[in-house]
Amino acid sequence: MSRDGFILALDEGTTSARALLMNHKAEVISSGQFKIRQIYPQPGWVEQDPRNIWGAQLRAARKAIKGAKVNPGDIVAIGITNQRETTVLWDRVTGEPVYNAVVWQCRRTTEIVERLKPYAASIKERTGLVPDSYFSGPKIRWILDSVPGLRQRAERGEVLFGTVDSWLIYNLTGGKVHAVDFSNASRTMLFDIRKLCWDTELLGLLGVPEAMLPEPRPSSGIIGYTDPKLFGASIPIAGDLGDQQAALFGQTAFGEGEAKCTYGTGNFMLMNTGAKPARSDRLLTTVAWSIGGETTYALEGSVFVTGAAIEWLQDVGVIKSSRETEVLAKSLTSNDGVYFVPALTGLGAPDWDQYSRGTIIGLTRGTGRAHIARATLEAIAYLTRDISETMEKEGGIRLRELRVDGGATRNDFLMQFQADLLGKRVIRPENTETTALGAAFASGLAVNFWEDRGEVAKIWRADKVYEPTMSGEARDRLYARWREAVTRSLGWAKTGV
Repeated sequence: MSRDGFILALDEGTTSARALLMNHKAEVISSGQFKIRQIYPQPGWVEQDPRNIWGAQLRAARKAIKGAKVNPGDIVAIGITNQRETTVLWDRVTGEPVYNAVVWQCRRTTEIVERLKPYAASIKERTGLVPDSYFSGPKIRWILDSVPGLRQRAERGEVLFGTVDSWLIYNLTGGKVHAVDFSNASRTMLFDIRKLCWDTELLGLLGVPEAMLPEPRPSSGIIGYTDPKLFGASIPIAGDLGDQQAALFGQTAFGEGEAKCTYGTGNFMLMNTGAKPARSDRLLTTVAWSIGGETTYALEGSVFVTGAAIEWLQDVGVIKSSRETEVLAKSLTSNDGVYFVPALTGLGAPDWDQYSRGTIIGLTRGTGRAHIARATLEAIAYLTRDISETMEKEGGIRLRELRVDGGATRNDFLMQFQADLLGKRVIRPENTETTALGAAFASGLAVNFWEDRGEVAKIWRADKVYEPTMSGEARDRLYARWREAVTRSLGWAKTGV
């Protein structure tokens, strides 16, 4: 395969669909990006229009190709990475959605999840997950129960389910391919991560007809070809990973014990645990990727609201732009005892409390915008330490450093505070597009655009290293107060009126 061509990485995130055209050096030649509209029918509910998702991704891809002025035939492969767990159901014949996409952040399935609690041990053993509204299985159940006649249609094979990658692949191939990669399948709470197949007992438990499920496939390998009418050429789709697994791959964390944290809408920290699933009580065990006939697993800690908390500050008028947070935070010498627990959609790892709610504590008459902005940034770092500590204890591996990516890594205050709070160096790479990079690498390896992971690893370079400077005593004092604040937020929606 010629290495003079290009890889097109499709990065479908929670708030926007992006497309990046990359050369053999993994340099971004051109890109396109379009927003995805969020729909909030009720408090705690989050939806998107699947047609909007597909339309935004298609426009982004076309813009990237047009902007680079390349021949579509020179694109050797497409790699897909996507917001995980978000659930799409559509008509097998028409390809039209039968309901809005239920987004990973959505908490509408709380009651369904409560009924699954007695089966938590079995679910954890098979899927590596804990019963939570976060995952796709309960969302499928809710849609099937809520749309009249839909369950019967699904049982007859007339309705298809997919995570967002499945939805994109289906549309990219003109409806010819209904598939999902192992990493995305492992986020449904329906997939046996050891056997790498759908679990019939869990399907029965959640009432999900097997006929509607996509075919599980490896993360690297040709899945199908694009409809030539879309881009003017039939391009192989050769890579598919959930966004957080893609970021781990894009950070070239190929060795056991290597970890990354992505700072986006939420924070997601993953540690490579090698060829065997690691057991953990409070973290998730997930498929990292399956490439070259080998499956790699990871421990994951998921924080639902971090960057979304900064967006909330904008929504309520505390700041006008995210850039303000760094200036405001640096204007103070300390947090003055103000803590913000951004449990706006409950708490993920390691507390796993669907009923926790956002809490700002320590307010005084002297509290101002700067305190709220600083408390929000500090919360992102505290939540990451929550996961790091749990990962070290339950994974049995001490982290030497943390590789970071995502938009918030450009905030020097946050990154330095993160290094101080962890007591470990934090490394930001030159290319922070690690999610798209992971998808590009997976697809490129499948078509020999890159020879092997060794060649890929040479592309990764550090941009800035943040060394911890805070004393251990100060670090522990701040963290202890944070944990007190978290305790105050727990169970609020369950006990409140």
